[in-house]
Amino acid sequence: MLSPAVLLSLIAACFANTGVGKAETQTLREAAARHRMIIGTAADAVHLKENDYATTLSGEFNQLQAENEMKFDALHPRPDTDPNPYNFGPADQLVEFAQSHKMLVRGHTLMWHSQVARWVTGGHYTPDQLSTILKGHIDTVMKHYAGKVYAWDVVNEAFNDDGALRSTIWYNRPGIGLADQGTKTIEQAFRWAHDADPKAQLFYNDYGIETLGKKSDAVYAMLKDFRARGVPVYGIGFQCHFDLSFDNPGALNSFEQNLKRFAGLGLKLHITELDIRLKDSSDASLQAQAKLYGELAGICVKQRACKLFQIWGFTDKYSWIPGFTRGAAGWALPFDDHYQKKPAYQAIFDAFK
Repeated sequence: MLSPAVLLSLIAACFANTGVGKAETQTLREAAARHRMIIGTAADAVHLKENDYATTLSGEFNQLQAENEMKFDALHPRPDTDPNPYNFGPADQLVEFAQSHKMLVRGHTLMWHSQVARWVTGGHYTPDQLSTILKGHIDTVMKHYAGKVYAWDVVNEAFNDDGALRSTIWYNRPGIGLADQGTKTIEQAFRWAHDADPKAQLFYNDYGIETLGKKSDAVYAMLKDFRARGVPVYGIGFQCHFDLSFDNPGALNSFEQNLKRFAGLGLKLHITELDIRLKDSSDASLQAQAKLYGELAGICVKQRACKLFQIWGFTDKYSWIPGFTRGAAGWALPFDDHYQKKPAYQAIFDAFK
């Protein structure tokens, strides 16, 4: 994991030339810098050639995370027997863009049940063979980005809503041979990741763990055990894919208390994939969305262990929400599809300011 000195230098670099100290801040990255926080977003390399996209991305955020380019099927589309099993091109474009604009890069994700290459899912591999494939993937990817990607979602979405471990190709279908040992599969992925890049910050990431409940209890128990036994886990990522129903005192208080208990384990907290979907774009809906964005940013600012406030994309033009909900929802991000700031933008800005 990164030493405090190395992390400080990284954060300082991404805050450089943000204008902190001026009488009036102008951007989200400048406002976040006042709290030594990271304001991030998911990005896609294919859109970098669009001027408004690139300008907004680099001007407003001090971190980017690949929305898809660093997932298994994108990075490792061909079997290891192929002369060129990896495709780093698009992900490298994002890293180069970030470096040229003094932005941090966060990696997503090394072990996940979804978006696994077809040569793996259809290969009828034995557990020993899958173990070799996964270890090789983690080792190759992390070494390729060592010194360029400061943090990784090592394992993503390993639990069901009821707190049971999810049935996946890596866990038990057929798995890497550790399914009878509970969370040992997850632990092994973290150990492999640490061996590959000892300086990287390693995170467990999931949805539905934002509030107190069976799923977050299971993740808490796992990470408490990991911390007690020296498993190299640095922090936890809360996805936060919400709608307006989350804006109620019970949910917000539960969210705040949940952050507090994970921070009590000595973990760093990242809000990793925040969006707030709407059923329409009326002024009332946009104002309600802004209120919730501001409340969530305020909770993160108050919790000292919360180091990242990251939105899953930033412009409605390229949001995943309409496709995911078959058009039943949208308008989930702080910029509209013409890159104009929505009320949500100002609410986040004000919470940081």
